[in-house]
Amino acid sequence: MQVAAATLYAVAYKSDAADLPGFFSDLVRCETRLYNALNDRLREQHGIVTSQFEFLRHLRDRPGSRVADLAAEFAVGIGATSKGVDRLEKQGWVVRQRNPSDRRSSLLALTDEGLELVDAADRTFTERLTELIGGTLDGSRMSAAAQALSELRAVLERDRTGMPTG
Repeated sequence: MQVAAATLYAVAYKSDAADLPGFFSDLVRCETRLYNALNDRLREQHGIVTSQFEFLRHLRDRPGSRVADLAAEFAVGIGATSKGVDRLEKQGWVVRQRNPSDRRSSLLALTDEGLELVDAADRTFTERLTELIGGTLDGSRMSAAAQALSELRAVLERDRTGMPTG
């Protein structure tokens, strides 16, 4: 795993991969700036923010998810996730359905309006992300960065690192 993280850093910055604090700083600042730029575009074009888009996209791509599934995917507490779903439900984009296998939880489903919204927002999201990343990380550099981040994420998720405790 250290090799994957070092590869990402070396590919992205062409410097000594031993500077893990610098790598962390660059990684977090890139994520924050990308997230904010995507947030601005989604709000401008569709009236939603990135966190709402991510929840909607997850529900589109994984029908029948529960609040707990969203919380696990995004490493967010159950309470905060439930409140986020409440807001989506209030907008008419999501409905809670009875879970036939567990009466303590509900299954989440997109409404037709929610599906239309997420499909339109997905196009905007992809276009903006391409604008932001396309000229910097392309071809083999993008593949190497994506692979390294995927491997790092898999290890963090496997070990349940950074999961909320409540």
